Amino acid sequence: MSGEQNGNSGDAHAEPDFAQAFKDLARGERAAAALENHLDSLEKKIEELLAKAEQDERNMNSQKPKGRPTPAKDDSKDPA
Repeated sequence: MSGEQNGNSGDAHAEPDFAQAFKDLARGERAAAALENHLDSLEKKIEELLAKAEQDERNMNSQKPKGRPTPAKDDSKDPA
């Protein structure tokens, strides 16, 4: 009751709350930076894998014979 008479209406708790909020904010910023770094690393690996897959596909296509494709033998037809 004496706190209310002096004009303090619970402001004593505001400072620790702000300090804790800034600590939480800083921790959140660090976590966000760590996640962003991890995502950047994953993105780089994905790009490397895609580039390798594209190169492998080009290599396979360049090794195929250029002639007309032969039709696959159809074993499902029974002459009987």
